[in-house]
Amino acid sequence: MVLSLNKKLPIRKRRAVNHQNLVNMAPLDPAKPVPLVVRPATDGVDLCAWARANRDDLDQRLLQHGGILFRGFDVGEIEHLEAFIEAISGSLLEYKERSSPRHEVKGNIYTSTDHPANQHIFLHNENSYQKAWPMKIFFMCVTVPGSGGETPIADCRKVLQRIDPAIRDQLVEKGFRIVRNYGSGMGLPWQTVFQTEDRAVVDDYCRQNGVSTEWKADGGLRTVTHRPAVARHPRTGEPIWFNHGTFFHVTTLDDALAQVLMASMDETDLPTNTYWGDGTPFEDKVLDHLRKAYRDEVVIFPWQKGDILMLDNMLAAHAREPFTGERKVVVGMSEAIVRGPETEYRPPA
Repeated sequence: MVLSLNKKLPIRKRRAVNHQNLVNMAPLDPAKPVPLVVRPATDGVDLCAWARANRDDLDQRLLQHGGILFRGFDVGEIEHLEAFIEAISGSLLEYKERSSPRHEVKGNIYTSTDHPANQHIFLHNENSYQKAWPMKIFFMCVTVPGSGGETPIADCRKVLQRIDPAIRDQLVEKGFRIVRNYGSGMGLPWQTVFQTEDRAVVDDYCRQNGVSTEWKADGGLRTVTHRPAVARHPRTGEPIWFNHGTFFHVTTLDDALAQVLMASMDETDLPTNTYWGDGTPFEDKVLDHLRKAYRDEVVIFPWQKGDILMLDNMLAAHAREPFTGERKVVVGMSEAIVRGPETEYRPPA
C-alpha cells in the first residue's frame, strides 16, 4: 500500500482584500509555515471588526498555514475571545466527551487545561478520538506565566510526511484501538467526561458514536474505540496525521508518572492506553518514532498577554509546556465536523 503525500491542491485565486494597511502579516518562523502572525500596523485597530471584514481571506490563510497568531491588539479579556470567535467563526461549541481536566470560565470558554503545572502535555489534535470534533480551536493568553507555559504547535501534514512509510501504512490499514478507564481515583470520572449521572445516557451516547462500554464492579467505566490514524481534510483534500494514538499511550506521559501508573495497576485499568487496531501492543520503537515525528515539527514561542492563537484543529496539533507562576490561557472551539465520507482517507490502490 502506498500513501500519497503529494496531492496537489486546486489553485484558488484569492480575491483581493483591502487590508487598508491596518495589519502586517508574516510567519513567526520563516522556515516553517505555522503560525502566520498578524499584528496591527497602527494604533486602535478593532480586531473583531477587522477579522469580520476579512473572514474569507483569513480562512484561506488558515488553510495554508494551519495556525494564525494575532498579537499586539487591544484584547485580553474573556469577552474579547468570545466576540472574536463569533466574528470569525460563529457559535462556540461545548466541550464534550472530555479527556482533559478543564473547567468552564464563561459560557463555552474554558481553561485550556487544569493539568498540574509541572507536567508536559504532548502534542495532539483536540477531540480527534471522537466521532465529532471542532474544526477550529482558539487560545487566548489572559495571564502570562512566570516561566514556561508555552503552547507548542506542529503542522500535522509535515508530521505525516516524517513517519516511516512501513509504520505509516500499517497504521493506515489497522488504525488505533483506544482503551479508556474512568474513575477509580486516576482518570476523569465518567460523570465529568460525559456530563451526566445517568449510565443509560452514557451507553446511548457511546453506541451512537462507535464506542463500546463496559461497566465495572467498582462503579467505574471502561470504553474501547477504534479510530483511523489518517484523515482527509474536508476542505483541502490533504491526508492529515489526525489521531490520539500517541497522546493516549501510557508511555507518552512524563516518565515518573507513567512508571507509577504501570506499577500500581493492571494494564487494562490504565486511565488511557492505545494499541494497534487489532489489539496488539505497540513496540517501543514505533512509539518513539511517532513521538519524534511530532517533535521534529514543533514550533514554540512564549505567550504575550492578549495573544490569540487560532488553529485549524486538523492541520495543527498543540501541546503545553510546564510552567511556574500563575498562567491563565483560555480556550474556545467552533465549527463542529462529524467523521464521515468527507474526512475518510482512502489510500490509492
